[in-house]
Amino acid sequence: MLSGRRLDLLDPSPFDVEIEDIARGLARVARWNGQTSGDHAFSVAEHSVVVEHLFTALNPKSTNAERLTALLHDAAEYVIGDMISPFKTALGIDYKAFEARLEEAIHLRFGLPPEMPKALKKKIKQCDLYCAWFEATQIAGFDPVEADKFFIAPPSDIKITIDPLPVTKAEDLFLLRFTALTYQNSTKTRT
Repeated sequence: MLSGRRLDLLDPSPFDVEIEDIARGLARVARWNGQTSGDHAFSVAEHSVVVEHLFTALNPKSTNAERLTALLHDAAEYVIGDMISPFKTALGIDYKAFEARLEEAIHLRFGLPPEMPKALKKKIKQCDLYCAWFEATQIAGFDPVEADKFFIAPPSDIKITIDPLPVTKAEDLFLLRFTALTYQNSTKTRT
């Protein structure tokens, strides 16, 4: 990693996970394999911030730890990239177990439970699908009817504009949100 850390992909340690490496990697991983309109790819870093925003809007009583979990929901992709679920299955290895070990190390590094509780995972996945619907209809060439077949249309009162950012701005956006969530979390534990 650019931080100088050496991350063992088969046995990842929380001690080798740095948020700057995650932000840099996610800012350089394109959603939709880059097959989107505009001058910039929509990065996983920016997608993660939108998902956390949706999660917070739909779950206003959520804790900062839950919001941080939403922000980090795709954090493993800083190393392994963004692959669609059918491709993960086609790889023929236990990709989910591999991904789960990396997610566990990331969660432990930032003081989160190693495994995401199922109810929380379901809420975050719903927001992930809402975000994918916005991405599909705004930058990936889907019409709403087609997007409804693959994703979940968000409630009509939720409006998000997908505006792909340059890599450095996506990285900064992700780090700013991470810092805000971890700062809020640390001040609450001190009082």
